[in-house]
Amino acid sequence: MKFIYQTWWKVLVVLLILSTFITGLILPVPKLPVLHETIRNLYFHVPMWMGMLSVFSISVYFSIKYLNTGKEEYDLAAVECVNTGLVFFTMGLITGMMWAKYTWGEFWSGDPKQNSAAIAFLLYCAYLVLRNSIDEEQKRAKISAIYNIFAFPIMIVLIFVLPRLTDSLHPGSGGNPAFGKYDLDNGMKLAFYPAMMGWSFMAVWIATLRYRIRLIENKRNNIN
Repeated sequence: MKFIYQTWWKVLVVLLILSTFITGLILPVPKLPVLHETIRNLYFHVPMWMGMLSVFSISVYFSIKYLNTGKEEYDLAAVECVNTGLVFFTMGLITGMMWAKYTWGEFWSGDPKQNSAAIAFLLYCAYLVLRNSIDEEQKRAKISAIYNIFAFPIMIVLIFVLPRLTDSLHPGSGGNPAFGKYDLDNGMKLAFYPAMMGWSFMAVWIATLRYRIRLIENKRNNIN
C-alpha cells in the first residue's frame, strides 16, 4: 500500500494524459470512410474502459484480501475502486454513445455491445445498492466482497464475450474487425498506447485518493 503515497507515478500519469490530448488531437489520423476524424475518440473511449477494468480488477483483489483477513482497510479499498470504476464506466459509455451518434446515426441503437455494457453497469450499481442496504459493518463488507468477486467475471463475459457471439456494429464484435488490425497506423499507436497507460493509472490515482479520504473520515469518526 506504500505505493499510493509515492509521487513519481503520479507525475507520469499527468505527462501521459497531456500527451494523449496533444498527440491525439494534433497528429494526423488515417482517412477512413464513415469514421473520418471521429477515430480520434479511440484515444479516450477505449482507454477509459481500460481505466475502468484496472480499478475493477484491483477491487476484486482487495475483496479477496478482505475475506482472507477481515481487515476493514481492504473493504474500503475495494469499494472505492468500484466507485472510481463506475465513474470511468460512465465516461466510457458517454464517449461511446457520442461516437455511435456520428458513425451509427444514433446515440443508442440497441447494439449488443451497448446493451451488454448497460447490463454490466447496472450490475455494479447493484453492488453499491447492496452495500447501502446492510447496516451491520462486517456483514456488509463480507457480502459485498463475495458479490464483487462474482460480478467481475460476469462483467467480462457481458462486455467482451457475448457481443462476439452475435451480430454487432462495434469493432471487434460479431465478426467485425478490431481497430488495431486494419486502422491503426504507427502515428495512432504513438498516441494510443500512452493513452491506455495514462487513463488506467489516472483511475488508480483517483481510487487511492478516495481511499485515503475514507481512511481519514473513519479515523475522525472513531475519535468522536
